[in-house]
Amino acid sequence: MIMRPRLRKFALAAHIALSVGWIGAVAGYIALDVAAATSQDAQTLRAAYLAMGLIAWYVIVPLALASLLTGLVMSLGTKWGLFRHYWVLISLLSATIATVVLLMETQTISYFADRAADPRTSGDDLRALGSTLLHSVGGTVVLLAILALNVYKPRGMTRYGWRKQREEPRDKEFG
Repeated sequence: MIMRPRLRKFALAAHIALSVGWIGAVAGYIALDVAAATSQDAQTLRAAYLAMGLIAWYVIVPLALASLLTGLVMSLGTKWGLFRHYWVLISLLSATIATVVLLMETQTISYFADRAADPRTSGDDLRALGSTLLHSVGGTVVLLAILALNVYKPRGMTRYGWRKQREEPRDKEFG
């Protein structure tokens, strides 16, 4: 079922806003992650870990889930389809994997935030916690690759897409 133009434009605008928001929220998270990875100051570490926990759970996770959902709606409600083009499948698979990795990484982020929230945690203990910088930078690379894929829409249809394309003209002739 193809969406009507107004609904399609609204859904596209929502999907773009949520997806770009996801990338922007991760950029803010990376700034805190860099501060946590490089600072020796206990107060800076405590603040960074607490803020990382809040941004991860209340901004990044909801944006990731909403972006995934609106991307699915866009693929099912437009001519691109979910299974017709490789770039759509790769985008969906990459966004799904990024979201799953994010949800797994939130366990570590929550642990760091919980330790930072505990007033008994010393500065040395905070410095020993480590960083999620590798995951956040890796996630950003994946998100930017998905963005590029969705902008350039490289050619290449799946077998299903080729079959559907061959069937469409026949449906119009006889329907």
